Amino acid sequence: MSRYTGPRLKVLRALGVDLPGLSRKSMQERNQPPGQHGARKIAARKSEFGLQLMEKQKLRYNYGLSERQLRRVVVDAKKHRGATGDKLVELLERRLDNLVFRAGFAPTIPAARQLVAHGHIALNGRRVTIPSIRLRIGDSFAPTEAGSKIDVVRAALEDPPLQRAEWIAFDPQTRTARLSHLPGGDAAPFPLDLQRVVEYYATRL
Repeated sequence: MSRYTGPRLKVLRALGVDLPGLSRKSMQERNQPPGQHGARKIAARKSEFGLQLMEKQKLRYNYGLSERQLRRVVVDAKKHRGATGDKLVELLERRLDNLVFRAGFAPTIPAARQLVAHGHIALNGRRVTIPSIRLRIGDSFAPTEAGSKIDVVRAALEDPPLQRAEWIAFDPQTRTARLSHLPGGDAAPFPLDLQRVVEYYATRL
């Protein structure tokens, strides 16, 4: 399944939660599932599989991954010691496109991914074009000279989409961000039941 490029607010309403990485819009004004009979779906009881699927979809849509990409991250998370769910969130949060968003250089993760892909972000002083790069502690990143002049970057810095994550050190003088330490399992900026995500993939890997 390819990366989602359809209506974003529709996804928020279907999942019943705001996903800041996907969109700056909020579903609060239309807080019911999409469709003619959306109001009825609120009262409908979901199966355990349905609940697991919904939690998994939150991760997939917020971080902008295809199903295949998310499966790979889950496999990587299972290889490490400790809770798989916590490691899964850590690996997703360490992606360059996500960190560009969380540092306040872009309004959403799709916008951050475009900045990286077009070569407007420098990692440790070198221009990169791969959004999925995982940063390590101490890695620094910032818009390039040309990237810092882009209207989207300027607007995001003036009005950050989220409060800057505490594991990201930011220098306002040079507009450079650095991964100061690894994020924890509670790093996702939306309500998430990690156990259900792990259970979803338990019989599918």
